[in-house]
Amino acid sequence: MSCPGRYESWPSARDIKLDMSQERRNRKQEREAVPEGKMGKYLKWAGIVLLFVLAYLGGWYRKTHRYDSFAKCLASKNARMYGLYWCPHCIEQKQMFGESFHYVPYVECAIKGSNQMADACKIAGVKLFPSWQFDNEQPKEGVLSLDALSDKTGCRLP
Repeated sequence: MSCPGRYESWPSARDIKLDMSQERRNRKQEREAVPEGKMGKYLKWAGIVLLFVLAYLGGWYRKTHRYDSFAKCLASKNARMYGLYWCPHCIEQKQMFGESFHYVPYVECAIKGSNQMADACKIAGVKLFPSWQFDNEQPKEGVLSLDALSDKTGCRLP
């Protein structure tokens, strides 16, 4: 007795290999895949952290470089500050500008390791510190507010 068509419904060896390969690929994708919910959550938190970092850096830069244009304007108006590196009032004047002070024309009058004053300070006639000289006028002594410097030079404060 024969059973016609009995073996016709069985898959061929080639079909079995293809099914097994597809099954392996599916299992590998499932193992390697990051669930969509977790990935979206990670991206959202990374974006929030990035925004906070950028806001902090932007605020820090604005705060530390707030007077850059003002200090550059002082330089263009021939304003010069004479000071001593150890003078507390000179340090106070420098701190008013923050990081922007490096744009201010500054003349150091103390010669390290000596009790003498730099020649540029002697020529300008500076005796008390800090002192500001505007163009060729006599030096103005003492800590000047940024408003006073603005009034004297016409430079606008930010």
